[in-house]
Amino acid sequence: MCRLFALTSEEPQSPMMAVRALDVMREGHDGSGVGLFLSDLGGPLEEMRGAPILSGIFSNEGLKRLDQFMIGIGFMTKYKMSIKIPKSPPPGVPKRDVYLIRAYEYPETWEGLSQEELDYRLLMTRLQLRQMGEEKGDMIIYSFWPDVIMLKELGDPLTVAEYLQLERKELQARVIMAQGRQNTNYAINLYACHPFFIQGIASMTNGENTAFVPIREFLSSRGFPGYMGYQSDSEVFTHILHFTLHRLGMGIEAYKHIITPLQDDDLKGHPQEGLLKTLKQSCRRLIIDGPNCVIGCLPDKSLFMVQDRKKLRPGVVGGRPGLYAFSSEICGLDATIPDRNKNEDFQPMHLDTAIVGPDRLEVKICSQMDSLPLPH
Repeated sequence: MCRLFALTSEEPQSPMMAVRALDVMREGHDGSGVGLFLSDLGGPLEEMRGAPILSGIFSNEGLKRLDQFMIGIGFMTKYKMSIKIPKSPPPGVPKRDVYLIRAYEYPETWEGLSQEELDYRLLMTRLQLRQMGEEKGDMIIYSFWPDVIMLKELGDPLTVAEYLQLERKELQARVIMAQGRQNTNYAINLYACHPFFIQGIASMTNGENTAFVPIREFLSSRGFPGYMGYQSDSEVFTHILHFTLHRLGMGIEAYKHIITPLQDDDLKGHPQEGLLKTLKQSCRRLIIDGPNCVIGCLPDKSLFMVQDRKKLRPGVVGGRPGLYAFSSEICGLDATIPDRNKNEDFQPMHLDTAIVGPDRLEVKICSQMDSLPLPH
């Protein structure tokens, strides 16, 4: 099993808060890797919220190729963050040349484009850079999107975080997602490290998805270029959420009806029985087979947690107005927000979606037995 931790805060927080929570839960991960997703950024990048930020790992040669490519299509550097690392990495952490976090000005030729077209072009630029990196092994591309930073590396989470000096103010964020990895693959590919991201949507999972192959085939056949990669069976959770929001035009309340639809007996008498039956039938190839606990972030900076029917992976949500956390274990929550009202902690069951919105005032619980908001 892996361990997951996410927080949402009124005030920007250091990613070290999430990494230390993972360290408290270290018995649940083997120290083979860590992944971080940061959004609703503080520091200097808060003033550049609309500028796309590129996150990744580069060799010196790869960085030269990146610069040539980006200049060639009209992207100019607006801000860059230097992560100066010691010459010798700690045991278990590979030696890298450059960990890149760089914000860009949009090309002048992109002025006047619709938001949908901008989003599509950012996606295609990321995919093109990823392909370039895979061809020569000199670039690993995690994200290229406004108000998002992603960092992933092999090694013990706390060791990696201290090595990369993640305590720095420039990396503070109001939304932080972190995964401590347990390697279940023969070879570790950093593209298989959670969290996963596509067009403003991120998710991470503790568990396994044995329905991975039919889900991957369904998504890959949709004609959307972002549904690719799949070095991890958990990446489909991010893409199913994207499909729910963007292709079906539905909200987070519908997500569980896609991945874990109600059983037929529960559908009888539901106020939207007809709609849910149609949804279940048309999206049947997206039904997951767990156990899985999924934590995710929506484009509006809401955080959520869901469980599958087997409910065999732990998960708890708690906090206080202005600061909430989602954790694989209560000890991670205790280490981060000890002054909360623990009687209000909530452990989602198989029908529940726990959501903390961008106002960070409360934990909202949606049940699959409730009526769904209809698409506009």
